[in-house]
Amino acid sequence: MTDKHLSTQFDAELSAISNRVLEMGGLAESQVTQAIYALTQSSAEVAARVLAAEERVNQMEVDIDRDLSSIIARRQPTARDLRLLIAVSKSIANLERVGDEAARIARTVQRLIGSGVSNRMRLPASDVELGARLAAASLHNALDAFARLDTAAALDVIRNDDAIDREFDGLMRKLITYMMEDPRTISACIDLVFVAKSIERVGDHAKNLAEQIIYIVKGADVRHTSMEGLESALG
Repeated sequence: MTDKHLSTQFDAELSAISNRVLEMGGLAESQVTQAIYALTQSSAEVAARVLAAEERVNQMEVDIDRDLSSIIARRQPTARDLRLLIAVSKSIANLERVGDEAARIARTVQRLIGSGVSNRMRLPASDVELGARLAAASLHNALDAFARLDTAAALDVIRNDDAIDREFDGLMRKLITYMMEDPRTISACIDLVFVAKSIERVGDHAKNLAEQIIYIVKGADVRHTSMEGLESALG
């Protein structure tokens, strides 16, 4: 078998792995969107669908990780190819955690519906929606940047993480006000605090994915790097 043929096979394996990461990311993104819909619409049916998808996301992580180990053992990749495989391993771990956060939100929805809270009092669930949209968009953009290995788009994802953090801080202040004005909302508001934290973490995982894109392309580990340092690394 010629070296060119082996190289072509390897490229096909790398492409297949990347496509599976995007498939897993799409499923995790859908989970987040559906979980927030379930919250704002008090839909037990949609919450159940989110939870049903969790097992599939978990299995995809296991399967991709297994195939990564096989490729590394058989191909002994170097330089950028090895960076890609390492980044994929870290990326699917982040995507699995996105699925976990969506599942936490779905379980919160089930608890709120089961207790009847969502029917008895107005909750600021709609206020969670803006932060959720920002986090879901960040994840979508990170996956799109991964598909194209676009470092400029990855940098935008990292830069926009501050907006998600600001929404989280604003929601915390609003929830505190709700609890102070009406003690009956305390239990439900605490649940929404955890929902808001899950949304913030989705944004963090999208940011982590964007950092892995920069690692693949530039070979630079930019975790815990200031925005100025990031812009310099990509300059």
